Amino acid sequence: MSIEEISKRIKECKKCGLWKTRNNAVPGEGNKNAKIMIIGQAPGKQEDILGRPFVGKAGKFLTQALEKFGKKREEFFITSIIKCFPPYNRKPSKKEIENCLPYTIQQIKTIKPKMILILGEIACEALINKKFSEVRGKFIAKDGIKFFVTFHPSAAMRFKRIREKFIQDLDLFFKFYG
Repeated sequence: MSIEEISKRIKECKKCGLWKTRNNAVPGEGNKNAKIMIIGQAPGKQEDILGRPFVGKAGKFLTQALEKFGKKREEFFITSIIKCFPPYNRKPSKKEIENCLPYTIQQIKTIKPKMILILGEIACEALINKKFSEVRGKFIAKDGIKFFVTFHPSAAMRFKRIREKFIQDLDLFFKFYG
């Protein structure tokens, strides 16, 4: 299945109640042949309005962080485990994750990245079923795929201590997969 076909299915999805409150589904975007995928938690309000991932404040922070390492957004395929904005920016429910995760898994199978950069606790637990605190800043192999776990940019943006660790994590990540 192509990325375009997966995106079409995501935009038509009604597996959970989030379709009723969304403006736009946010399938993801970027290089369909990316060596690295970046996967976060869920779209925010700006993402819901524009139908694009990581375009709000946290997205701008992520873009700037990538640029510090000489990287451009367009090099990656960027998405989230949830494809619709949870109202009031709440954490996605287990049911919402269960319904949406197969789309993300299909995107991974189609793109076949060498590495996946996981942003935040929710994405970490959904994708590799590990506690964030145990694997943050580490390379993990699961089902033949390599993952690296770091903080979500929204947390890094708000808290100086987390921001420093986030940048350190990205530095380690790009030293190996730059």
